[in-house]
Amino acid sequence: MSETSVLVEDDEETGRRRRPSWEEPPTRVGLAAKGVILAIALLAVLFPLWIVVVTSLSDAEAISRAGGLVVWPESLSLAAYRELLGGGQVARSMVIAVGITLVGTLFSMAVSVLAAYGLSRLGSLWHRPLLMTLLATMFFGGAGLIPTYLLIQTLGLMNSYAALILPMVVNVFNILVLRAFFMNVGQEIVDSARIDGAGEWRILWTIVLPLSRAVLAVISLFYAVGYWSNWFNGFLYIQDQEKLPLQNVLQQIVIEGERPAGMAQVIGTGQIPSLAVQTAVMVLALLPVAVLSPFVQRHFKKGMLIGAVKG
Repeated sequence: MSETSVLVEDDEETGRRRRPSWEEPPTRVGLAAKGVILAIALLAVLFPLWIVVVTSLSDAEAISRAGGLVVWPESLSLAAYRELLGGGQVARSMVIAVGITLVGTLFSMAVSVLAAYGLSRLGSLWHRPLLMTLLATMFFGGAGLIPTYLLIQTLGLMNSYAALILPMVVNVFNILVLRAFFMNVGQEIVDSARIDGAGEWRILWTIVLPLSRAVLAVISLFYAVGYWSNWFNGFLYIQDQEKLPLQNVLQQIVIEGERPAGMAQVIGTGQIPSLAVQTAVMVLALLPVAVLSPFVQRHFKKGMLIGAVKG
């Protein structure tokens, strides 16, 4: 008698249903293997970040002894951060990037929430044509780079902060996720609010949005990361050096090797190593996302899975 048949007979004797292999509790070897794999993946992610942070905090002697990037901290210094944040091009670009991220995220969330709520009401005006139009944009891309550039130029938005916000205001995927989540809000609650005399604005503001905090947090993070990390729009539409956001200044410093305005003298004399400045700008660019992500992480499962699978 085969081993499989014995297992089946044992299951029949005990009256218990045999579970699939993926539902069985993991073995000690499996748990140990998972731990090792996760540790290696974590090390692969954190080790480069560690090198960047330590190098940004190192002085000229430590960087010289290491021959470049510093792995183990020796003599730490905040000189690069003090110079970067003390005024000048990098500090100004950070303020611009934060402002664009905040304004853009609020604007995008307002447009996305209103569009998603309207599309979630099945009897709303032009519901089907508008939904099909949005879906079509996911399968057929935009007109292209040149028509978009000509549109921005025709509207007189060149070299303005609006050119960094308006092209990224709407994301169809985010609207569809919000729509699916709004459709899962209990219809009984909405109907009872309508009986009490509440209008659509009151229902959206006092019922739908409070019940959708998870998906709102996730979509807000998506928009914020998109605005904060956007480099291409600044490269295309901004000619004034004083209006460049942080990502474009980071590209100039790290890739093109330019020195930030106001720091050329201290870098040239060796008071602050050029490599420390480059890595410090990298840390400043990564810091907001690294700080915000843990607070939104707990909403990812509820916000994305419920909004994407249902509806």
